[in-house]
Amino acid sequence: MYWPLIKKLTLREIKARYKQSFLGFFWIVLNPFFQMIIMSFVFSKILKMGSLGVPYPLFIYAGLLPWLFMVNSLQSAMNVFVSDASLIKKIYFPREILVLSTLLAKTFDFFLSFLIFILMMFFFKVAFSPFILFFFLIFLIEFLFVYSLALILSSFNLYYRDVQYLFNLIITLWFYVTPVIYAVEFFPEKYRIVFQLNPMAVFINAYRQVLFGGNFPKWSSFSIGVLLSLILFFIAKKIFSKLEKNFADVV
Repeated sequence: MYWPLIKKLTLREIKARYKQSFLGFFWIVLNPFFQMIIMSFVFSKILKMGSLGVPYPLFIYAGLLPWLFMVNSLQSAMNVFVSDASLIKKIYFPREILVLSTLLAKTFDFFLSFLIFILMMFFFKVAFSPFILFFFLIFLIEFLFVYSLALILSSFNLYYRDVQYLFNLIITLWFYVTPVIYAVEFFPEKYRIVFQLNPMAVFINAYRQVLFGGNFPKWSSFSIGVLLSLILFFIAKKIFSKLEKNFADVV
């Protein structure tokens, strides 16, 4: 019923970001690409960090893209009710549509950047396998996880603006316990439980397994990521439905 509105809001979000930019949509690709180049140089050439036989630029890009999707989505969604306050006051519609359209716009960014990743696989002559199709399933679960977090953070941030500052602190710490720039296998076995309880670590490892390992995701850990995402989704829906009633008054 609301798909035309979701589509309109998503296209508005995509077009508005780069409307007056000379390079336009190229910034979507350039930002993660240059981050990958700098990180690859620092961590592989200077710090000599390994990547389990995969070209390090590819290895780090496979972790960087899902991480940036999560961070950029949450940063944008967090203020969506504040920036669209006039729309919330004028008409009624399910408020989660604003969060969903923001994430769909970031999904567009993600897959546009992923095309560069595919070209890099050709460049480094990394073989493709049928298991790459699981990439879309993993992204779907990650999307559910990020959407759930976005519902909670955007709701809380409307009531307490300190949430966005706390988020910046947490995301910095979260980055270091997520295997974006390193492989989990380099850690002692007794410490790896940290990665099993970190959904982003689970997703990034699963992406790398299907892209480079030519195998299924490790179901023992991936199932934990799926379970945590589902639990978070139901919690987020309850929190959101409770707080949404007063959105028009708060904004």
